[in-house]
Amino acid sequence: MSNAMVKNTYFNMPINSDKKSNLEALYGSLGMSLSEAVNIFFEASLLVGGLPFNVSLPRFNRETESAIQEARDIMSGKVKAKSYNSAKELFDELDAE
Repeated sequence: MSNAMVKNTYFNMPINSDKKSNLEALYGSLGMSLSEAVNIFFEASLLVGGLPFNVSLPRFNRETESAIQEARDIMSGKVKAKSYNSAKELFDELDAE
């Protein structure tokens, strides 16, 4: 085993337990442990000299930005969302428009 492959220290970090479980299931389905996946990420970072993927803020057109803000307002209770008791009730209203 080469010197680069010898593991001589530990890396610990806090993580949400649900997120950890989801990540373990995801990487498990790919045949690796969470620890192996993190090591792959670190190795890829060293190979490219930074993050091994592009990091940027999503940019949306004005209509999409408006829809996102509307959804946030609905979720926060700032805006009351219309609700229906059935799909038929929704479609009847749409047909009436």
